[in-house]
Amino acid sequence: MQPTFVLVHGSFANSFSFAPLQAELGLLGHRSVAVDLPGHGFAATFPRAYQAPQDLEGLATTPGAIKGVTLADTAAHLIGTLERAKRNGPVILVAHSRGGMTATVAANQRPDLIDRIVYVSAWCPVDLDVSAYYAEPEMATVDSTGIASAMVGNPAELGLLRANFRTAEPGVLAAFKAAFLADGTDEEFMVFLNTFQPDESLDVGTCDDRAQADTWGRIPKVYVRLTEDTSVPLAMQDRMIREGDALTPENPYDVRTLTSSHLKWLVDPAPAARLLGELAEL
Repeated sequence: MQPTFVLVHGSFANSFSFAPLQAELGLLGHRSVAVDLPGHGFAATFPRAYQAPQDLEGLATTPGAIKGVTLADTAAHLIGTLERAKRNGPVILVAHSRGGMTATVAANQRPDLIDRIVYVSAWCPVDLDVSAYYAEPEMATVDSTGIASAMVGNPAELGLLRANFRTAEPGVLAAFKAAFLADGTDEEFMVFLNTFQPDESLDVGTCDDRAQADTWGRIPKVYVRLTEDTSVPLAMQDRMIREGDALTPENPYDVRTLTSSHLKWLVDPAPAARLLGELAEL
């Protein structure tokens, strides 16, 4: 029976970024659904202060709908989608970047709903909490100046992370491109940047949200390495693979590789669609 691909986005993103990939999957004969996690997509907040001309003082204080959204909330939402998709046959869960955290929690709780789980340069914490990985040597090459320079407001007061992706500062834009889409054109980068939403939730989980051998570990799993990724460096991707394999040596990752930055595989989705199509035949 034909599986359904359930696609889970990363930080500051939404289902919109999967549209080109879904088109390619559809043309290959595959069914897919892209999820908007709580506070994302049409549930996101785009303050008037975010519009031109921008009011940065207002942007720094305007409330956002994603305030209070937890990793548990995003996992519960995803599980609801998985339950509906499972009615139609096998489910292949595909997570990108921060979306891997939500996918992992869902897999811990409801492995019965997932026939295969695919991490595309995504977080799957095993040994540490996600926040702790950022202090590890594998993340030493990450240049966070772009995001740091674009942050607006006090996260503790807003109850969320807010980034001004509509900045016109050349240095910040260059840092964003280097981090997300260094192998894309300037035009592709600007288009993708304008699909981002300004707000992201603060909750990145705890030790209770790490991959669990007795549930998550039962699901056939794939890790797709993105060789040019500087946001989740290849060294960290490989660490995710090693830790997952050590947790469930009897069920190791099926490791695949794409030549891509953090986002290029979504801008030029044909290779990724072919790879996913191969997984559907397993």
